[in-house]
Amino acid sequence: MEFHLSFDPPAMPEKINLRDRIMLSGSCFTEHMSAKLKQYKFQILDNPHGILFNPVSLARSVQACITNKHYTESDIFLDQGIWSGWDFHSRFSDPDPAAALSSMNHSIESGHQFMKNAQWLILTLGSAFVYQLENGQIVANCHKAPAGLFRKRLLSVEEVLSELDNLIHRVYLFNPDMKIIFTISPVRHLRDGFVENNRSKAVLIQAIHHLVNKFNKIFYFPAYELVIDDLRDYRFYAEDMVHPNYQATNYVWEKFADCSFSDSTREAMKEIYKLNAALAHRPQHPGSDMHKKFLQKNHAIAMELSGRFPFLDFSEELSYFSS
Repeated sequence: MEFHLSFDPPAMPEKINLRDRIMLSGSCFTEHMSAKLKQYKFQILDNPHGILFNPVSLARSVQACITNKHYTESDIFLDQGIWSGWDFHSRFSDPDPAAALSSMNHSIESGHQFMKNAQWLILTLGSAFVYQLENGQIVANCHKAPAGLFRKRLLSVEEVLSELDNLIHRVYLFNPDMKIIFTISPVRHLRDGFVENNRSKAVLIQAIHHLVNKFNKIFYFPAYELVIDDLRDYRFYAEDMVHPNYQATNYVWEKFADCSFSDSTREAMKEIYKLNAALAHRPQHPGSDMHKKFLQKNHAIAMELSGRFPFLDFSEELSYFSS
């Protein structure tokens, strides 16, 4: 008897290779994917504006990187002694306005340079709800400002399509070789309400599938469906019952690797995984002959991998295993 209906996403027609440069932007689920990619030594840049949820802020973040937008004091505000930007996550906030702006502009400059030669852009949308200031500006982060400053509303499918359609054209003009993967975050925005969360996700899903059908080099990875319809159980959520837990994010990652990475990349990842495990190993007797042999063996493996993949950084492993 089957108690679980597994879902295997179809293989992507174009595959990610180990030497590809990948930029990621979007919700907190993006951070889980970025951490996994870093673990396997992919060349990535994640969230130049910090964590973003709504498609308008996400689209404008990527466009700011394309144009290498320079933020000035007119783009930041002071609240309770902290300078923040409505376009940025609070990790860029600072008591010193110059420091805040420096951090913001450095991040955008890094994004601009990275996108010039990147092969992939992974965009994870979290919610179609937006918060607007009195002047109509949609903010990326409310920075715990009083609720009375904002008007909350649900974007229409047409509004999401307009923002993302324009973004795709801008990306292709800037870097014609870029390919885009859209995902919907499986994080449930239940503060909006159960019904409202589903309406929000439905808007995003409808808009993204329209774009995938319209453009070449645009793909959809069903992270949302894997958690909501495949795993489909609260035991795969953290204690807040909102965020997928380690098991769930790992499951989604494995599905992503299976359908998105080339065969040669997956084989190399297996070797890198073993080296990562060796790096994490903590010996009981560091000075023993056995541990010295362990270090020598893995140093040789790191040297071999470094020679085979000169575009990857194995300096940490080489330093540790040569100690």
